[in-house]
Amino acid sequence: MELSNKDWYSVDIDNTLKAFDVTRDGLSDDEVNKRRQQFGTNELHQKKKRSTFSVIIGQFKDVMIIVLIVAAFLAIIFGGVEYAMDKNNPDNKFYIEFINGGVILLIVILNATIGAIQEVRASNALDALKKIGAPTSRVVRNGKTIVIPTSEIVLGDIVYIEDGSIIPADLRLIESSNLKIQEAALTGESVPVDKKATITYNKSLPMGDRKNICYSSSIVTYGNGVGIAIDIGMKTEVGKIATMLNEQKEEESPIKKKLNKVGKLLTIVGAVAAVIILIVGFATINYSTSSFHDYIEPIMLAITLAVAVIPEGLPAMATIVMALGVQRMAKKNAIVRKLPVVETLGSATVICSDKTGTLTLNKMTVTTILSCDDIFDERNVSIEEAVKNKDKYHDIVVCGILCNNAQLDDKDPSLTIGDPTEGALLNLGASFEISYKDLRLEHPRLFEQPFDSNRKRMSSMHKFKNETCLFTKGAAEELLQKCTHIQTNEGIREKTHSDVLAINKWIHKLSEKALRLLGYAKTKVEENAQVEDLEHDLVFIGLVGMIDPPRKEVINAVKTCHEAGIKTIMITGDHKITAKVIATELGIFVEGNTVISGDELTKMDDKTLSESIKTTTVFARVSPADKLRIVKALQANKEVVSMTGDGVNDAPALKSADIGVAMGITGTDVAKDASDMILLDDNFTTIEGAIFEGRRIYRNIQKVIQYLLAGNIAEILLVLVVFIAHAIAFACGKEMFHDALNPIQLLCINLLTETIPCIALGLDPAEKDIMQQKARVGNSLFGKGLIRRTVWHGAYLFAISLVAYCLGDFIFANNGWIIGGADSHLNGMTLAFLTIAISQVFHSFNQRSDKFSIFSKKNERNLLLPALSLVAIAITITLAMISMYTSANQILGMNQLAWQGWLITISLSLSIIPAVEFAKLLKIN
Repeated sequence: MELSNKDWYSVDIDNTLKAFDVTRDGLSDDEVNKRRQQFGTNELHQKKKRSTFSVIIGQFKDVMIIVLIVAAFLAIIFGGVEYAMDKNNPDNKFYIEFINGGVILLIVILNATIGAIQEVRASNALDALKKIGAPTSRVVRNGKTIVIPTSEIVLGDIVYIEDGSIIPADLRLIESSNLKIQEAALTGESVPVDKKATITYNKSLPMGDRKNICYSSSIVTYGNGVGIAIDIGMKTEVGKIATMLNEQKEEESPIKKKLNKVGKLLTIVGAVAAVIILIVGFATINYSTSSFHDYIEPIMLAITLAVAVIPEGLPAMATIVMALGVQRMAKKNAIVRKLPVVETLGSATVICSDKTGTLTLNKMTVTTILSCDDIFDERNVSIEEAVKNKDKYHDIVVCGILCNNAQLDDKDPSLTIGDPTEGALLNLGASFEISYKDLRLEHPRLFEQPFDSNRKRMSSMHKFKNETCLFTKGAAEELLQKCTHIQTNEGIREKTHSDVLAINKWIHKLSEKALRLLGYAKTKVEENAQVEDLEHDLVFIGLVGMIDPPRKEVINAVKTCHEAGIKTIMITGDHKITAKVIATELGIFVEGNTVISGDELTKMDDKTLSESIKTTTVFARVSPADKLRIVKALQANKEVVSMTGDGVNDAPALKSADIGVAMGITGTDVAKDASDMILLDDNFTTIEGAIFEGRRIYRNIQKVIQYLLAGNIAEILLVLVVFIAHAIAFACGKEMFHDALNPIQLLCINLLTETIPCIALGLDPAEKDIMQQKARVGNSLFGKGLIRRTVWHGAYLFAISLVAYCLGDFIFANNGWIIGGADSHLNGMTLAFLTIAISQVFHSFNQRSDKFSIFSKKNERNLLLPALSLVAIAITITLAMISMYTSANQILGMNQLAWQGWLITISLSLSIIPAVEFAKLLKIN
């Protein structure tokens, strides 16, 4: 039996039954077993998850991390060898290598632990997808109705559905009675869809327009029906979504890509520097008289330099900055599930937003109410105006309340129990200060003729004091044909041809504004009237127009995003006209933009779509696969895509997007689990705030990188230049070569004096014009002159540190500015260490802005920076004092300074501030 890939909505009921070889009495037990073996069970499958061990190993594949691990083990190994070969020497400093290696390993393990925890916590959307299915279902087998686990449904099963049922498989209806199904999670349609078994289509249709098909996981909100299971398990529309989720590859976040690029670049620089050290070091060793320590020293210096070039604190600082950003965003109704997404939001160039609930209120709201007089006078009356003249619209409001089966939730009146359209009519009554509960008690229903898709209307008979009235509401044009009279301020009169033309004109006019229109009519009836045919000789009393209105605050948010160079695209399951109207009102659609429907999208190849999407701001009537194609097309155009959604149908696109954003209120568990971020208030403006925070984080990470790399450049140049100079001198027979900074000093600078101000830079307030700056393009963190600034800042720090070293090595020892300074090498090292450490702390103030002076009022205040800078300076001086006045001198290698030495050290360190200020003034920074 070949049943796959068939458009069952285009096949009539009899031929569908025949194709599945089944009658209305259902399948036999033998046939069920055969089909289960042939087609499988009605379950969703998922790919094998990565083991925790695999996740942990994956954290160590980064080039920068590998270099650090190798350097750490080499340091420990050579420290052990040095100790073993010279353990009786009291001057043996093998422990320095152990400390060096141990600290590096600790950093690596810390970063790997954080990364592994984040990845393990990443949820699998398929787990939630499985939970949304119905646990049991009613089917017909062997001529009897039985209840079975949903997983046991097979192709061709006859399935019963009724009000409240979750559809257990994709069904082709063979019977239906006033059936309405909520498909919002699958199609994006904001109101329940009328379903009818007897319809057969002869053309290709998008999923949301197939009125004779019910989809797995959708919910019956009204009526009942019977259907044939045409697809089960992974073949259903939900199953296809599960397949797309399985096929999605985990993409690296932009921040990880950028940090990896930085890591590779720095690794190359470190490797070159290490090779230079080894070549020069081994070339100057006297092999006939040298000890093992002489061989170890250039190797350890090479390792130290390779490590020094890599900012060990950068990954940790980036993590801390993003984590603190997550906390700030949580206070603004945005919950971040995957940490790097915080920064990625700042890189966003396109926001693909679902319409319902995100750009709109997700609440059908009456926006227009028209009496017959308003229609003839061509007055478009708002609800605010109508409330001021309650008597004029009293009958319309009463009709909307009584001819209505919905209720409002007692705990939360904003929620509707029943059809959202009818809920909007109850809220209209509340605006007119009419309680729907009191009105229904006062005028109890005597009879109801329910809505059906043929009549397109509903009628309800109610008892009043002196009369019995029938109220009818429905599709305006069809209802008008059933009316013989109209009601005006002057009373009830016969309908004329000109009346019909005027009313139809307004019906078309309001329809063009994407309003959902209802016509209202009434008539007096006898209490014992024949209830089969009461909908005739009606009196037309007016029109009501409603829509899921756009959020007013979104208009400014879209405008802000546009100014920031971020394009907003609406993707919705609603009709083209409705989508365009809402998009225009929000400023998403403007002159020159295009709207593409699902049908048009299906006919496009990927190349055509990539070109068309450059001017498209609205996609309407799209399927889950369409949404995924849209995201892929944007990414092919080098866009960083943020995708919002709340339904099951959104999950593949959410997972594929650079930033998947799910709705917290209306969002399904599937959408939430596939997302990177959840909006607790379902509001587009929260995304705008998240982008602001993301840009702030990105800019602060840039500040941290610029700050750390400038210091690293200074350290590398200082160590290299001094080492080469001493090596040349040694080759000339003058003295043994020395280091400008030893490994412990480098670690102290990198992990203490550099890192502490970084925390304050990471928390720096955003620049005032940050949302007026254009969106970033590419994966480089070195934008807007960052490389130039980093190099010249680093060169200046190197210059003043070299001056300090030379002063200590050649001058201070002879004038008493360094106490006990017989060892000129330690004199130079002392001044170089203090100068490079303290100058970097002062330099952190320069990093707050590349344009504005540190004294400018254009910079927001950041009191944390001076506080932490003082802490960093205090730590540096404390370490220096400990080394100068205790036996720790053997570890840090420092001599005591007189006050003149401290004065020159502080003066050289402070000079970095006026140097950068002068560059900013000349606009060459």
